[in-house]
Amino acid sequence: MKAIIQRVANAAVSVEGKVIGSIGQGLVIFIGIEINDAPEDASYLARKITNARIFPSDTHNFSLSALDTKSDILVISQFTLLGNTRKGRRPSFTSAASPKKAYELYNFFIQEVRNAGLKVETGVFQKYMMVEIHNDGPVTLLIESPNQRI
Repeated sequence: MKAIIQRVANAAVSVEGKVIGSIGQGLVIFIGIEINDAPEDASYLARKITNARIFPSDTHNFSLSALDTKSDILVISQFTLLGNTRKGRRPSFTSAASPKKAYELYNFFIQEVRNAGLKVETGVFQKYMMVEIHNDGPVTLLIESPNQRI
């Protein structure tokens, strides 16, 4: 499982011209789910992301987590994170999980973040979305779950 997280001042996601999710200060999480991913991967990523110290305090730039700051979270499914561009000019998505499996793990991940006590907004799985992000910093990180099942 791969996630790109961006610290944002605010963000919103729209489908067919209608805003379906918006947040203030917090994190936008783009998540890609691979064939071999399991609930343990989603739990790991949820813990890792919500506890990552990427928000500033009065004395240090990276000392507080989303849990510390009670940050908002916007989760967007994005299978293109799994695109392999090593060969040719067109990305290959053979490592992406089936839509059914990805949908289940996407929802499980969202519930894990909600269980941490944070406000979570989402996009719509398998829909074309427009995402507006006001990246704060900018701070952007790639976080991956350990891949024990290769």
